[in-house]
Amino acid sequence: MSRISEVDRHRALGLLQAGLPISEVSLRMNVNRTTIFRLRQRLREMDTVSDRPRSGRLRCTTQRQDRNLVRNHVKNRDRSPSASSCQTRGRNSQRIGANTVRRRLSTSGRRSRRPYIGPILAHRHRHQRTLCAQEHAAWDGIQWRSVVFSDESRFCIDHADGRVRVWRRSVKDTKQIALGNTTGGVQHL
Repeated sequence: MSRISEVDRHRALGLLQAGLPISEVSLRMNVNRTTIFRLRQRLREMDTVSDRPRSGRLRCTTQRQDRNLVRNHVKNRDRSPSASSCQTRGRNSQRIGANTVRRRLSTSGRRSRRPYIGPILAHRHRHQRTLCAQEHAAWDGIQWRSVVFSDESRFCIDHADGRVRVWRRSVKDTKQIALGNTTGGVQHL
């Protein structure tokens, strides 16, 4: 049976008891007909609609520990999951792994991204960049030969690149927070 919430199960049973056919209830609940049929069958045979105990390994952290992990990463964004795993003990004082911390951060909506390092562009800066682009739009190949373009992207194929990664909720956070400033350097056109 598809995993539908306890509330939706009781709502579906209420619709069935009101006299609606299984196909109509499945359309209203946006689930398969078989799910509603099995739900009704389970109620008749077992007199309950709740899930049976499932097999599998127990979670090594409690919900409270999960919230603390996320809160600590929100406070200290550049903290690595392996550092958190060394400092956090799970149930029965067992160690948790870095992948466990990554999964908990991922389920809370956080993703690992490179931190934004650089100036935050104001409306005035964006306007000046647009004017510069429009000014140089008509340049020909001879004029562009005197310009040096530098690409600061790094590509590491066979080893870690040593970059600091931060766990954050979305790209919107990067537009508001700068972790550092860039001074000097090459002007990019």
